[in-house]
Amino acid sequence: MILVTGGLGFIGSHTVRALLDMGEGCVLVQRRTAEAPADLADERVAVEQADITDLTALLDVGTRHKITGIVHLAGSMPWPPNADEPVEATRKAIGGLLNIFQAAQTWGVSRVGVASTIGVYSGVAAEGALREDMPLPMTSPHLIPRFKKIGELLNEHLAAATGIEVVDYRISGIWGPGEPHGALFFAAPALIHAAAHGAKPDLSPLHGRAYAEDAVDLCYVKDCGRAIALLQLADRLNHRTYNVAAGRATSNAEIIAAIKKVVPDARVDLPTGGTGRASYLDITRIHQDTGYQPAYDTERAVTEYIAWLRAGNVR
Repeated sequence: MILVTGGLGFIGSHTVRALLDMGEGCVLVQRRTAEAPADLADERVAVEQADITDLTALLDVGTRHKITGIVHLAGSMPWPPNADEPVEATRKAIGGLLNIFQAAQTWGVSRVGVASTIGVYSGVAAEGALREDMPLPMTSPHLIPRFKKIGELLNEHLAAATGIEVVDYRISGIWGPGEPHGALFFAAPALIHAAAHGAKPDLSPLHGRAYAEDAVDLCYVKDCGRAIALLQLADRLNHRTYNVAAGRATSNAEIIAAIKKVVPDARVDLPTGGTGRASYLDITRIHQDTGYQPAYDTERAVTEYIAWLRAGNVR
């Protein structure tokens, strides 16, 4: 069985669904007690309560299940960022990652996948394709990419020291059913919600004003989950780091055009005037090693996401 931390979360739940579709059973580790949702109600799914910062509790999961692989998607950073005890919060964040490797060693797991982020490319002076072999600056403007860079360096060390195969997933902008953040990093989720509910989009959480030309590599969450599952189950991987993405930049204007094909009177127009810069994650590696290719273009993703929300789902 594949142990998935954060397996009931946004990306995690779709990754579990993809693993099930590929014939794998999954153990979902959650810090709080929870049950699998209806779409993951399967005899091959087990939900275990365990905090990954508690090594004893984590190792105990392995006494009840035969763990053959680990997909680590739970957060590995101090949170909240303004914690009163930042040193202790950092110790717990890094300790959780180390506990994952300790468990992998104890259980004899050969491959551990760890979530990283598109944000590690911040500061790379490039437009167009961002490749995994590009040099990255040591600095990061935000807590998330800062700790993902630390994690990638730790993963490289631990892979060499333990012999465990470690795979870093540099995940792009992910959107779709279950998305929890709204317009925190990009406008698309808020535009979709507004269209589905006949409202104006709330873009106030964004760090700056949204423009029609703004573009980011947007990967539909079902594609993301399938990509991670393929990386976990591949017979052989030729690299440690893989971009998990759509492999193209999608602008707000494209999202709006797709929305209006489904909801012609949607009030989702944005002003022009953005920078027009469009970088994206190159997906050559993951395609060559797993056969991954995104199944959702913008129109298909928008149509399905709106239908999902209109069916009564809240996010």
